[in-house]
Amino acid sequence: MPTPERDSQPRTQPAPAPSMKDLLASCAAATAVSTPPVEPAGEAAEELESRRDAA
Repeated sequence: MPTPERDSQPRTQPAPAPSMKDLLASCAAATAVSTPPVEPAGEAAEELESRRDAA
């Protein structure tokens, strides 16, 4: 037998689960933001260092 208190409270629906597309996009964004840039190797690195020293 339902009680009057239960009848007066609205029933809430659970939030819908995010789609797999949204989950993958958020993971890719988090990885892009938290991953430091890769240092170039070889001559390109030496050239960049000489430009930094010149500035």
